Amino acid sequence: MMSVPYRVASTEPGVPAGHPYLHVSAARIGEWPRRVSKRAGERRRVGIVWAGSPTFANDRFRSMPLAALDTLAGVPDVAWFSLQKGAARVQLEGSALKPHDLTDHVEDFADTAALVEQLDLVITVDTSVAHLAGAFGKPVWVLLPANHDWRWMLDRDDSPWYPTMRLFRQTTLGDWAPVVESVRGALTPSLPAPARPNPA
Repeated sequence: MMSVPYRVASTEPGVPAGHPYLHVSAARIGEWPRRVSKRAGERRRVGIVWAGSPTFANDRFRSMPLAALDTLAGVPDVAWFSLQKGAARVQLEGSALKPHDLTDHVEDFADTAALVEQLDLVITVDTSVAHLAGAFGKPVWVLLPANHDWRWMLDRDDSPWYPTMRLFRQTTLGDWAPVVESVRGALTPSLPAPARPNPA
């Protein structure tokens, strides 16, 4: 097993072979455009995930409290959408971001994909949603702890696995403030939301 990285290292320039490699069917899209448009209007649509499964061995470092993202509330022209499931969802109460929470309509991963499809950007810690958004070719920013997983490699802010992904790395384990500040700086340019049909 430990020889695998050496054996496959030369294949990196060919990764990924085809992208995006996942798609959401029209049947699963369903009411999602109407639900999201009703809340976002013409603002940019940004989804957030701040915590993963608490049973994951490195979860105390890879997850963050939602309050750590409070400084993003001042970024103009953004409609925030929570993609968070599980126990961390209770942190929505009192959040400065005031994200829209449509996850009561999310029953499985296909529903998550249909919601992600309606967004302009996903910002997430290292969770399955990062891989889902990357597989769909959705712009996705991943916030990584200093002791991150090997697949994110070293000294780069992109990923060969997902061309639409951008990585924001901690330099000090447990200190999310500089990471969030970098995200805020990247978000600050007030770009117009893409033109979209107005769902009935």
